[in-house]
Amino acid sequence: MFLPGFRDLVKPQWVAVIEELKLSGGLPVSELSRRVKMSYMAVKQHCEDLKDLGYLDRSRVPRTEVGRPEIFYRLSSKADALFPQAGVAFTLELLDHLRPIFGESAPERLLFQHFQQQMERWLPRLSKAKSLVEKATLLAGLREKEGCFGRCKYDPERGFRIEEYHHPLQRIFEKYPRAISMEVRMLEQLLGTRVVRREVPGGRAGPARVDFEVSTLGVL
Repeated sequence: MFLPGFRDLVKPQWVAVIEELKLSGGLPVSELSRRVKMSYMAVKQHCEDLKDLGYLDRSRVPRTEVGRPEIFYRLSSKADALFPQAGVAFTLELLDHLRPIFGESAPERLLFQHFQQQMERWLPRLSKAKSLVEKATLLAGLREKEGCFGRCKYDPERGFRIEEYHHPLQRIFEKYPRAISMEVRMLEQLLGTRVVRREVPGGRAGPARVDFEVSTLGVL
């Protein structure tokens, strides 16, 4: 099933094309246009738009009858993100199952290992930064690729901070709050300075978010 959130946001013609290619594994434009009940040129244009965005791969296949090879489209690996994956509920269930097998602290130990591996993966990228602010900006970009959604902000009163409006581990943090301090410690080790995490409730002033205030006056 195509991910409901994307279904509401994208063109219905794109949804029809993607779903049909998912069901078939790939089709030439002539057959795809027949199945989605659109003209050949309209389907070809939609496919080209999706290819330019990285969701389709294009190739050519020989015709079964005499004629030039047909244009053939199939979903790319990027299109996997458009379909539901095993998510937070599955992760929480696995963490809960660790307790009777490996002990009460097993979920926290696994989460600690997650942040350790994340730090080791990101450290070489951040080591190239020439300043703390550049390093923090790079870190915010890396976190966004992992599913966070935020922005870097600076003002004279509060200094530099990363404001995050979404975190893919939020429900895990609610069940295992010690993981919050693990993440903050990871951020401090990556940046080499103190990081203060503040939860900002939503209201008239704006949406709920988490601020990571980065100390630019000294290192740990």
